[in-house]
Amino acid sequence: MLNKNILPDIDKTLHELARLKIMATLDSVAEGDMTFLMNFTGLSWGNLSVQVTKLKDAGFVAVEKSFVDNKPQSRVRLTEDGKKAFAAYKSAMGDLLGF
Repeated sequence: MLNKNILPDIDKTLHELARLKIMATLDSVAEGDMTFLMNFTGLSWGNLSVQVTKLKDAGFVAVEKSFVDNKPQSRVRLTEDGKKAFAAYKSAMGDLLGF
């Protein structure tokens, strides 16, 4: 049975499809660089960059920048807040969908 009270509890930051793809990917790996995320999620470089920034601003991901073979590399991982928020999101969606 649909619980009408569950809808307001769904985090709108995570519910957007591009950000959801990033979070689900990072939930299954310890971290990933931007190239990995772009290839795995199918997002364009620009869209990925914008969405990672939004997740970073929300405190859900951490971005570490470094140089590998004189090339810039950004590695992205879930923060503890991000892990908690994604677990809550999955639980809320499961409740909504009856899982």
